[in-house]
Amino acid sequence: MEVRLFYNSVRPGVGMKPHREGLRPLLPQHARHCPVLEAGSALGFLVYPPLTEKESFHIEFQGEGRYQFIYSLKKPTGDFEPIFSVTIVLPVGTIGMIKEDVSILSRKTAMNRNDALRLMRAFIVPEDLATPPGAIAMRGATNFRTPQGWDTVYTPIFNMIDRPVAPMLVVRVETDWYAHETEFRYVLQPGEGISTAHNMPIGQVFFVPREEITMRDCTNEELEEIRRSKEEFVREKEAQKIMTPHGLSYSPHYLRQSRSQRS
Repeated sequence: MEVRLFYNSVRPGVGMKPHREGLRPLLPQHARHCPVLEAGSALGFLVYPPLTEKESFHIEFQGEGRYQFIYSLKKPTGDFEPIFSVTIVLPVGTIGMIKEDVSILSRKTAMNRNDALRLMRAFIVPEDLATPPGAIAMRGATNFRTPQGWDTVYTPIFNMIDRPVAPMLVVRVETDWYAHETEFRYVLQPGEGISTAHNMPIGQVFFVPREEITMRDCTNEELEEIRRSKEEFVREKEAQKIMTPHGLSYSPHYLRQSRSQRS
């Protein structure tokens, strides 16, 4: 299946392309020996923000309809220097004008208020803030056009279990006809914020066919085949156990069987 890519409308071509990755840096080491866990992590593709290697941004929900966005650039020393910040204040009842207070934090930049607001909109969607309360909508560097009859599902990064974890609203979009700009909507508590860098994914996407699924009970013959295959798998798994240098035992039988199914 071929999925076509088009890019962030404000910063086309900036940012890493979607990437499939089965590893998660903060999972225990023995997760490497769990092929079903890695396969779950590798479902679909990681999506990155439209940032260069020298850029980062941070967005924080301050409560009571207030958000703060900070854009930073990397100094020669490797530290990040804040360039500008935008304090966004939503109207009471969320109906009315959004107040955007821009502060230029660096004397080295020639950016003005309009430049700062335009750049901020490459990374977040101000109109979608606080929907629901505490929500932020982060834009991706890449958008997707799927084949006829296929949808794109936008999710948080699977198996990132290190706390705190901000919940995210999962959406499914008919991207075969709708030109959807990729965004990931996280919901924060007051005082919480999210920082990003060019190599830090902000979400994950996978593609599903838009077709009806029917279910039925297995027949007795099918149940017998399932029982037989399960017993055979358990025997083979036990026979192929391997001991690691650290005393952890595991069996590569599932992974070998999976690869044989694809060959």
